[in-house]
Amino acid sequence: MPVDLSAADALALRMTSLLLRPHPSTRPGTVAEVVEWFGAMQAQDLASGLWSLGARLPGRSVADVQVALERREALRTWPMRGTVHLVPSADARWMLELTGVRSLAGVATRRAQLGLTEADADRAVDVLGAALAGGGRLTRAQCLATLRAAGLGTEGQRGYHLLWYASVRGVTCVAPNVGTEQTFALLDEWAPTSHRLERDEALALLAHRYVRGHGPVTDREFAGWSGLTLTDARRGLAAADDALSTVRVDGTPMYVDAALADAPRTAPDDVLALPGFDEYLLGFRDRTLMLDPAHQAAVVPGNNGIFQATVVRAGRVVGVWKRKVGRTAVTVTIQPLTTLDIAARARVEQALGRYADFLGLPARFDWLTRPGGVTAPAAPGRPVVGGQR
Repeated sequence: MPVDLSAADALALRMTSLLLRPHPSTRPGTVAEVVEWFGAMQAQDLASGLWSLGARLPGRSVADVQVALERREALRTWPMRGTVHLVPSADARWMLELTGVRSLAGVATRRAQLGLTEADADRAVDVLGAALAGGGRLTRAQCLATLRAAGLGTEGQRGYHLLWYASVRGVTCVAPNVGTEQTFALLDEWAPTSHRLERDEALALLAHRYVRGHGPVTDREFAGWSGLTLTDARRGLAAADDALSTVRVDGTPMYVDAALADAPRTAPDDVLALPGFDEYLLGFRDRTLMLDPAHQAAVVPGNNGIFQATVVRAGRVVGVWKRKVGRTAVTVTIQPLTTLDIAARARVEQALGRYADFLGLPARFDWLTRPGGVTAPAAPGRPVVGGQR
């Protein structure tokens, strides 16, 4: 019989799955191990992706994470939902074949809107493949210039579409930045050792990784995250059955990693500073366990898919933050979404201080007036720069 969990129990398990609390069966210590744990981590915004890793690797700096990516412990590509993710380098190809190709379903319509043809797209794949062969690595600007030299238009969104198409086809991938410049390389050369999986094996592995990195979750959550059909999502979960356990949260059947079935479920009291594009929110379609619907507009202004960085307390989003990185300090602007007393604010600044340590810069804090126009006092002993106090 499935175990019945309260919402608080489910939230405690979910934070453990997300590696935001100590896990009873694993303690990932490298970028490769964290990315493999999740299977894929949303990373269309590189700075957010780096901190998603740093938040789960205490004591590591942004330079440490960048070096690990340069060592090819993980790479970025478009493995699902047409969105850039970090994935294990050796798994990129089978993930593109399993879920990435699904984003090609409406590609003809999109190409027509952009004034491109199928021949243009295939020509771009050939041109980029030839330009990058032999260990080549080109910046985004160089890739676009190469396409233009071959007679392909890159105006507007055309260039982005062609770069995306070459990666979804499994020819290129996004390599680490050179300075602030995004770069591309050949997938076969950047990740020469690729795992090859049968379809059912791939479905089972992806299902297990999603559940262990996000659970408790439903089959529909897995389908939404992966971009698979609900039928394929259920097929993968059934194939991964031995590694999973079933629980009920408020009467709804959900899956959780079997390693967590008997794990302690102490109520979370953690205070965390997470990037906007973190699996904490992006990994789910139903976010009510972590996010009050009344705060949705503050976290995703305009409901346009651009998520603000969040402050999380006891598993719930209690604020949003933005950072401005300068040469000598990082200034963090914090907007509370709930009432935070002086002690809570001090803990928020401590959590954001860990982000500043990750960057190797001192932190300065700018607290904005919380909703309702009531000004919260500054935490003692911390500088507050500008804004309303």
